[in-house]
Amino acid sequence: MEQLFTLTCGSTADMSKEFFEERGIHYSSFHFTMDGEGYLDDLGQSMPFDVFYQKIKEGSMPITSQSNPDDYTKFFEQFLAEGQDILHLSFSSGLSGDYQSACIAKELLVEKYPERKIMVVDTLGASSGYGLLVDTAADMRDQGQSIEQVAKWVEENRLTLHHWFFSTDLTHYQRGGRISATSAAIGGLLNICPLMNMNNEGKLIPRTKIRGKKKVIKAIVNEMKQHAKDGENYSGKCFISNSDCYEDAKEVAELVEATFPNLNGKVQINSVGTVIGSHTGPGTVALFFYGNERGE
Repeated sequence: MEQLFTLTCGSTADMSKEFFEERGIHYSSFHFTMDGEGYLDDLGQSMPFDVFYQKIKEGSMPITSQSNPDDYTKFFEQFLAEGQDILHLSFSSGLSGDYQSACIAKELLVEKYPERKIMVVDTLGASSGYGLLVDTAADMRDQGQSIEQVAKWVEENRLTLHHWFFSTDLTHYQRGGRISATSAAIGGLLNICPLMNMNNEGKLIPRTKIRGKKKVIKAIVNEMKQHAKDGENYSGKCFISNSDCYEDAKEVAELVEATFPNLNGKVQINSVGTVIGSHTGPGTVALFFYGNERGE
């Protein structure tokens, strides 16, 4: 079926290269610098994820940067020049200026391509939660819905996409100044795993501290039981992303699949990419699903 418009997003949707190719979705790469070298956040192609997280474990501190307006102008123009309209779903404005960069590029290009539609929507999402919204938008596009219909749906439903995270390794949070050395030391001794989620402004909010990996895995799935659409009868998709802790992610996925028998397919496990992983470090698992509207 011929696509009615081009669907684009940022690399911080943390989906695989194969996913983007199979779904016909185009992504713009964020950037990061590590050990004095600049890299694209290109789904592990420039730097494989295992190498990236090993470097962090050895003490490297990556620095990230979003796609700037010039990046987006070049990215969008390749599709506009081919006569295509664009729906761009951006990374959360609560975490980055990515949405603003895409909007600036749009304003520059509408004058050059007045006959084309360029729509930019702030997903208020991150990692594979952002990816799940993009996946749904691709489904709607493939069903023949218009660019306006899909953009409107994403704007109206983006806060129903839940993002829950936990971390079993606080070392990188301490190195990056996000928590104190004392908090990291105490957390390590007590085996504290912070449980966080994304609020209605697209910001990451610490919710509770749970002692022990087994307990936090149960706790994150309990949050899904409380918030998922139709509770344990949830019949949508569920995505997970992880930063170099696949076995932990697999445990969460197995518990989700045991708890929610009507899931739309198996739980999909992705890697946290290099840009988001620069802020989390290794040891983070994130769970994404549709449910009630996110609050403060």
